[in-house]
Amino acid sequence: MREEVVVIVGAGQSGLATAACLTALSVPCLILERDDCVGSMWRNRCYDRVALHLAKQYSELPHAPHPPSAPTYLPKRDFIRYLDDYAARFRLRVSLRRNVESAEYDEAARRWRVVARNAEDGAVEEYAARYLVVASGENDEAAVPEIPGLEGFGGPVVHSSQYRSGSGYQGNAVLVVGCGNSGMEVALDLAEHGARTFIVVRSQLHIVSREIWLVAMFLMKFLPCRLLDALILLLCYFKFGNLSKYGLHRPTKGPMYLKKYTPIYPVVDIGTVTKIKSGEIQVVPSIKSIKDNCVTFSDGRFQNFDAIVLATGYRSSVKKWLKNDACLIGEDGMAKQMFPNHWKGKNRIYCAGLARRGIYGSGEDAQSIANDIASDYQSGK
Repeated sequence: MREEVVVIVGAGQSGLATAACLTALSVPCLILERDDCVGSMWRNRCYDRVALHLAKQYSELPHAPHPPSAPTYLPKRDFIRYLDDYAARFRLRVSLRRNVESAEYDEAARRWRVVARNAEDGAVEEYAARYLVVASGENDEAAVPEIPGLEGFGGPVVHSSQYRSGSGYQGNAVLVVGCGNSGMEVALDLAEHGARTFIVVRSQLHIVSREIWLVAMFLMKFLPCRLLDALILLLCYFKFGNLSKYGLHRPTKGPMYLKKYTPIYPVVDIGTVTKIKSGEIQVVPSIKSIKDNCVTFSDGRFQNFDAIVLATGYRSSVKKWLKNDACLIGEDGMAKQMFPNHWKGKNRIYCAGLARRGIYGSGEDAQSIANDIASDYQSGK
């Protein structure tokens, strides 16, 4: 049993930020990471063209602002370099290839018992931690929906976590399932590489431009949600016009309302809408069934496809290994309590980056957690 003050599960942006804030406050901590690198989601599960949707001032971690020379919207390679430099700058203790199998609170010892398997040699390692921070991320496992006939599809089926580029799909008919930010960007990438691209849009969604969303992020400090939503929708109408005739319908609630009270974020457009308007990307409704290479849609239309990309999101896997967490984490693996009281549970357990608030939210969680732990730790209780 290895004694640790703080064990942090996950070396993504949330885990790194929490460890850096704790280090700045002289609180010892150890990060356990399942993969062989920090920031594994950005490095191993993102397509090549991805860039941050928020401007750099909203995409930085505590104590490490992006330099003035950095692009406003950092591409994938730059943000990976930023995370690597961040871990090195604060000399964070990170144990890689440690798959946490269980974490359970020991009432008698007043410690969290964390069991991890070392992927290098298969050995089981046990830790006794005074504090436990869950930072394994909301995008931990690929979510694959049940679609009748999908398993018998006659071409390649890949999740967006495996998709890298549209360069190998030129001339092919490709169906993208999912209309979130990933689905829209994958569809754009395929179209730009010469694929005949279709995208399934099952639900209503808000689409904003980067510029509109940047203005909204700034004004949210000053305007009430209802007024800000009205302004965003007006700007979006001037920017995109009426998108309902292309199969893109807006929800009745505004984008800021949905961001605040639900897990739903708007799609930040980087060119997909133009391709949809030109017909280079065709919007189709939900899938009814698949037989061989033929996909039948809910409106009765059918189409043959060469490949399918599932941009159907991710899920958290926290509930698979975390025991008796005293209601900090919900059944969906995300923070159970609403912002801003979501990050702290009983028995000195915390969660960072599980409230769907992006990189900026990860940084805020990290600082709140570190301040709370440091106050308790230094009091000697």
